[in-house]
Amino acid sequence: MSVNAQPKDPIRLALSQLNARVGDLQYNASQIASAIYQAGSSGAHVLAFPELALTGYPPEDLLLRPKFIAETQTALLHIAEETRRFPSMLVIVGFIERRAVLFNSAAILHNGELIATYQKQYLPNYGVFDENRYFQQGNSTFLIQFHSALIGVSICEDIWYSAGPATIQGYAGADLLINISASPYHTQKWVERERMLATRAGDTGALLAYVNMIGGQDELVFDGGSCIFSETGAVIARSPVFTEDLLIADLPLEGAFRQRLRDPRLRQAHMEQTPHIIHVPVAYTPIDASAKLVSHIAPHIDADEEIYEALKLGVRDYVQKNGFHDVVIGVSGGIDSALTAVIAADALGAEHTHGVLLPSQYSSEGSLTDAAQLAKNLGIQTYTLPIQPIVDVVAATLKEPLGELVFGLTYENIQARSRGITLMALSNALNWLVLTTGNKSEMSVGYATLYGDMAGGFAVLKDVWKTQVYRLALFRNARAGFDLIPRASIEKAPSAELRPDQRDTDSLPPYEILDPILQAYIEDDIGLEEIINLGFDEHYARRAVQLTDKNEYKRRQAPPGVKVTRRAFGRDRRFPLTNGYHEWTVKKTYDQ
Repeated sequence: MSVNAQPKDPIRLALSQLNARVGDLQYNASQIASAIYQAGSSGAHVLAFPELALTGYPPEDLLLRPKFIAETQTALLHIAEETRRFPSMLVIVGFIERRAVLFNSAAILHNGELIATYQKQYLPNYGVFDENRYFQQGNSTFLIQFHSALIGVSICEDIWYSAGPATIQGYAGADLLINISASPYHTQKWVERERMLATRAGDTGALLAYVNMIGGQDELVFDGGSCIFSETGAVIARSPVFTEDLLIADLPLEGAFRQRLRDPRLRQAHMEQTPHIIHVPVAYTPIDASAKLVSHIAPHIDADEEIYEALKLGVRDYVQKNGFHDVVIGVSGGIDSALTAVIAADALGAEHTHGVLLPSQYSSEGSLTDAAQLAKNLGIQTYTLPIQPIVDVVAATLKEPLGELVFGLTYENIQARSRGITLMALSNALNWLVLTTGNKSEMSVGYATLYGDMAGGFAVLKDVWKTQVYRLALFRNARAGFDLIPRASIEKAPSAELRPDQRDTDSLPPYEILDPILQAYIEDDIGLEEIINLGFDEHYARRAVQLTDKNEYKRRQAPPGVKVTRRAFGRDRRFPLTNGYHEWTVKKTYDQ
């Protein structure tokens, strides 16, 4: 009688939701080794790590360097040696596999040996992904016989396809499907992700475990949310988001068998699938009944908190992973700089966050008092450095060639650039990273000054719409229980304060009108005519689309920032700088 004909023993599964550092093989290997010890000491039978946990994700053009590839292979051998400490545990680690070409692979490790590799079959090449640039797709699907369990392994994108490897493994009789992933965050992504995972578990009648990376990497944030689903598609365990976690759960395997008894479609599908089986002989170590685990299901958080935590994690990891300790922010008394400062203080600590008030002759007294109150509320160090002397010198220098042209918009930009010069000087001298404060609405329409308010190392709110900025400010105040961000900063009309009585609405539609137009055009790729047909004012819509098209050159020169929407500038939305196609121009016919 085969092992599969006998009742299935329960297994203890561990999912290591870790924060890898791209290219830091030694650090990543040490984190993996630590999790191996923790899971093994907890009696885990199987331990899984995220996609490319060894290298971090995405390693991008590091993958074009043979020396880096060779060092990843060496690091994997060291990790394999760590598994000798727990010979009854199977370990699954995402790594770069070198053959004649490169594969995005999962190493199956047991008792010091690399017993198999699974090669990712579906390579995403859309949005932020460009895996076809580096990897060859795999074409082999197998099952692992470990104890009495049949286990199928897949990698990230593989499981999003209804006829993909996970489905084949499930139909072939897998008791447990394990998907290792590095899935970048955007707002409420967990909804579509968990819906898909629940469907895949229910369709195959197998338990399904999904382990995701967390952490910030350049503009990407990985949110974690690792989870386990029953054979009917119900969540039975879930890690919290935006934090490292080792999720451990005891999984009864007989449920998958019972599900197949009840569903004749699964039996029919089983007859049509024949992936080969890799046997890993090992004595079963029973789960200690007296120490049986109660699976933890971390609750979901709402959309505003989710975005806020993503921004906080993105700032912390970008600053710290790039070797900085402190940041500096030009605080104006407005809502954008206030929210940026609060996020920075939450991410790095007030002692590592510095504010600079940069008043000009047009700065209102209210703006200065609001900025000072914010700094007091946060407990951050501030400096007041008036920019008018710098502005006067630059204007005087330009007076001969420009005459009266030195005033107007040119004079406004001189002020913004004087602020940029001052902040960058502090950055150079004190090794403080400058955080810029512009939001996605402003970046969309070019309401920002190159080498002025755009000057800096990291753009915290780059992918946050202005209307979202207000919601996040109110959310953070509610969490604080008082007006951490001064009420006046939230309620006053937005202004760059670069000329007398200036308001953003002098140049732009109100943000509650502008943002939906921009979202339709930028995130949903809806054309101008269709936007107008949706009921938006034609003048506002045409103006917003025109400004968006004309300011691509500014966005290309902007610092990186945290991606939180489905379609961020840069990695997601890529438009040519030199572009002759514009919907906002007067239509021409080809016979003119």
